[in-house]
Amino acid sequence: MPRLGTGIGWRPEIADAVEGMPGIDWVEAVSENLCPGHLPESLVRLRERGVTVVPHGVSLGLGGAERPDPGRLAALAERAEALGSPLVTEHIAFVRAGGPLTASRRLEAGHLLPVPRTRDALDVLCENVRIAQDALPVPLAVENIAALLAWPGEEMTEGQFLYELADRTGVRLLIDVANLHTNHVNRGEDPAEALGDLPLEAIAYVHVAGGFERDGVWHDSHAHPVAQPVLDILTDLASRVAPPGVLLERDENFPAAGELEGEVAAIRTAVEKGRATGAPAVGSRAATPPRPGPARAATGAGDAVRQRLALDQTALLSALVAGTPVPEGFDRVRLGVQARALAAKRADVVAKVAPELPVFLGAGYRTAFLSYARRRPMTGGYRRDALDFAEWLLRDGRVPDGAVRREVRQWWLEREGPVPRSRRPGVRWARATGRALLRR
Repeated sequence: MPRLGTGIGWRPEIADAVEGMPGIDWVEAVSENLCPGHLPESLVRLRERGVTVVPHGVSLGLGGAERPDPGRLAALAERAEALGSPLVTEHIAFVRAGGPLTASRRLEAGHLLPVPRTRDALDVLCENVRIAQDALPVPLAVENIAALLAWPGEEMTEGQFLYELADRTGVRLLIDVANLHTNHVNRGEDPAEALGDLPLEAIAYVHVAGGFERDGVWHDSHAHPVAQPVLDILTDLASRVAPPGVLLERDENFPAAGELEGEVAAIRTAVEKGRATGAPAVGSRAATPPRPGPARAATGAGDAVRQRLALDQTALLSALVAGTPVPEGFDRVRLGVQARALAAKRADVVAKVAPELPVFLGAGYRTAFLSYARRRPMTGGYRRDALDFAEWLLRDGRVPDGAVRREVRQWWLEREGPVPRSRRPGVRWARATGRALLRR
């Protein structure tokens, strides 16, 4: 793997700050937010300066029961080639469930959900990773995620699960130390033990991010400063192996450029502190050998295995987004926290995808959307969710104000449909006439 150095997550909101930030060797951009034929000018300028850009996928769902979607894999490959990236990254998570394997409606989580650390789930994940590796033009690295809840009946620790995944597939690991801290607070898992189990020579790079604790639950928000315990885990990791790259993630509530630079400096300091204790060279084994779980033959996942996993994941996701009964063995309180977090995230993202809706509805937007989310699980992407929300508002008479109702209706009419609106004069005249009639 290439030596990446110190980086920061590129987001449009902080593009200027990232371009002017000293000592940034590379950036990471969310793959789904990029169009290969129309790359943001800021990213183009960074590439021209020799800054490496890595596409980071969030929607592939490698931990799901179904095999990876060829279209999503092709899109990820296209972005890697357009950016000249040395690798691409994704998550060890599932993001959707239902569909043909369960003969039920497909559901979308809109967020990364944890994979059960079982032999069945590992078999499915390994096969999905191999499919992705074969479809991508560059190496793949996969990231451990933060979790608010734990699956019952797990058979391995996180470190053992990741060790076997890397051992069986050769995939690289993107280790998020903030997620290790999240799992420490929420699930009682020792981050030092997890690091001791990992195949450290497989690390491609490291994520660092902020969060906050509320009522004993750590929320991996990516919208708060990096906490000291997260930096301490980074120091521990750097004392075991010199990571090829370390990157600061920030997705919301962006501070001034100076504050971002201060967080990057704190990350450098944490790494240097760890290396001062005698970290091995890049690619060498850790001083303490990892402890893999019980051996199992590297076979593909059969249809029966995938169906069992599909049923389990669908039951969990349905409880989270559709209000069905909580599956046996899950913590009802934690599941409720996760359900509320998913609904809140949907509200936030739809507000970004369709910024007109919060303007139309004002202070009532969030209350209305959360009421809608309790009744309508997401079955497509966020654009579809915004359209379904507007349709729900109109159909159920949730907008009593006539002027606001007309605005929402016109917005929905202009965007509903598979093709862009025509610009032909006759069609534009008919559209204007329709608007005039709506006003009456």
